[in-house]
Amino acid sequence: MKSLFLPALLLACLTASTAAWAARTITDANGTQLSVPDHPERILVLSELDLDAALALKIKPVGTTNGRGQDGAPRYLGAVGSKLVSVGNFGTPVLDKVIALQPDLILAGGLPDPELLAQLRRIAPTAVTYKLGDDWKAAFARIAQITARDAQAQSFMATYQQRLTQVRSQLGKQAGATVSVVRWNPQGPAYMLKDAFASLVLADLQLKRPAGQLQPGIAHSPPLSLEALNRIDADWLFIGTLAPAGQASSALASAKAMPAFQQLAAVKRQQMVVIDGSLWTSLGGPLAALAIVDDVDKAMVKR
Repeated sequence: MKSLFLPALLLACLTASTAAWAARTITDANGTQLSVPDHPERILVLSELDLDAALALKIKPVGTTNGRGQDGAPRYLGAVGSKLVSVGNFGTPVLDKVIALQPDLILAGGLPDPELLAQLRRIAPTAVTYKLGDDWKAAFARIAQITARDAQAQSFMATYQQRLTQVRSQLGKQAGATVSVVRWNPQGPAYMLKDAFASLVLADLQLKRPAGQLQPGIAHSPPLSLEALNRIDADWLFIGTLAPAGQASSALASAKAMPAFQQLAAVKRQQMVVIDGSLWTSLGGPLAALAIVDDVDKAMVKR
């Protein structure tokens, strides 16, 4: 395992470069009090949610980590995400790359490793922005507070609420419909649990999850066998993969041709929607939430 030790001379240089901060004290998601810059200019984000929230707050991070199952930022962020420097995967950032970016503030998401947190804090103030089970709204508010952008966050949330109201009012007969959200893996389909990110956005739209998908949890079910396909059925089926190509995508293409898949009620009603799994089935933030609302609008609102 690569050592996390940072040379003393390098640490001294880092300390010298940040000593002139005008600072304020914040409390992160772990309850740790930290001194952070009043106006950070080189923010490094180490989770998908932190990246999404930063962009919603008009922050251009100096770097980020890869989206889960991807080689760069989550693909739903498009060109904006693809231009960002990656420092590795969530939970295992490459410290040499972190140092090279010279951050003055690090947003560490829900990083659980105290040793790694300690090492990051020797490079720059490092705030844990959410704990396991926190929803995206609480994390967004905390990130805004840490970066001194509370007004921007309130403005974004007002826009989100307006969009929710607009789409809810236009759902018509689809109001209250059941919506199944499925990530297709090489091993088979897995549905998102009751407290997963997309589930919370659907709840904001007053749409329902199928009765068989209401288990508590923020992730997804274990992969189901193809013999249990009926468990992913609902009025509407939103289904996708983390990556647009690869084993999961090929497995989904093969499954869609199966008679059992074609017999799903949502498929027979032509109410199956192919989605971006990096958006719907991962840990998103405010931009992702707004994008899911837009996807529901395009799919379920009759023009």
